[in-house]
Amino acid sequence: MTQQNNSTAIIKQVEGNTAIFTLNNPPANTWTADSLQLLKSMVLELNQDKNIYALVITGFGEKFFSAGADLNLFADGDKGNAATMAKHFGEAFETLSAFRGVSIAAINGYAMGGGLEVALACDIRIAEQQAQMALPEATVGLLPCAGGTQNLTALVGEGWAKRMILCGERLDAAKAEKIGLVEEVVEQGQALEASTKLAAKVARQSPSSVTVCKTLIQAGRTMPRTQALPLERELFVGLFDTEDQAEGVNAFLEKRKPDWKNA
Repeated sequence: MTQQNNSTAIIKQVEGNTAIFTLNNPPANTWTADSLQLLKSMVLELNQDKNIYALVITGFGEKFFSAGADLNLFADGDKGNAATMAKHFGEAFETLSAFRGVSIAAINGYAMGGGLEVALACDIRIAEQQAQMALPEATVGLLPCAGGTQNLTALVGEGWAKRMILCGERLDAAKAEKIGLVEEVVEQGQALEASTKLAAKVARQSPSSVTVCKTLIQAGRTMPRTQALPLERELFVGLFDTEDQAEGVNAFLEKRKPDWKNA
C-alpha cells in the first residue's frame, strides 16, 4: 500500500486500483469548510486518474467514522455562514455521489449527521457491528442539508427516513442492515478490510461499463422508467465506442484476463 498525504484532514492511500480516504479530524472526524472543499477536489482528481476504479472512505481511530459538522460553526446563528457551509456540504457530497467509479463507506464507528450523509452519498456502505448511525439535526434546530433527506429516503423508504429524521431515532448496525441503510455488517475493526476487498472486485469489471451502469441506477431515483429504459439501450450501444467493450468480449472469448483501458 502506498500513501500520499494531501492534507492531514483527509489522508489518501492507494491500494491497487482503489483509493482510500481516511477522514482525520480528531476526536470525532468532524467536517470543516476546508475539509469539505478538500474532499470535492480529491474526488475530482480521482475522476481524472484512469487507474482508479474504486474509492473507500473511512474514519481515523476506533470510535468515530464521522460526527458530521462541528456545531460550534452554527452557534452564532449567522445565516451567511450557514449558507456557505450548506454550499460546501452539498458540493462535496454531490461530487462524491457523481464519482465515476464505485464508492464504499467503511463505517468504523459513529456516523452522525453529516458523517452519515457522506456515507449515504457513497454507492455501498459496510458497517462494523458497534457502529451507530443517526441524522439528529432536528434535535438542535437544524436539518440534514447535505442530501440526507433525499438519499436516506431513497435507500430505506419514507417511513424509516421519517423515524430517523423526524423522531431522531438512532440505529445500530444490525438494524441499519435490516432496513437497507447498510449492505453488510462486519466485526469491529474489519470494515476497511471488507471494503477494500469489495473494491478490488470492481477492477474485474469494465470501468467504462461501471460508470454508465452507475449513471443508470442513480437515474432511477428521479427519472421515469419510460425515459430510463430507452436511455439504458442508448448507453449500451454507446459502449461500443469504447476500447473496453471490445477488450472485454474478446478477453472472455480468448479465456484471458481483460486489460482495461478505462477508455
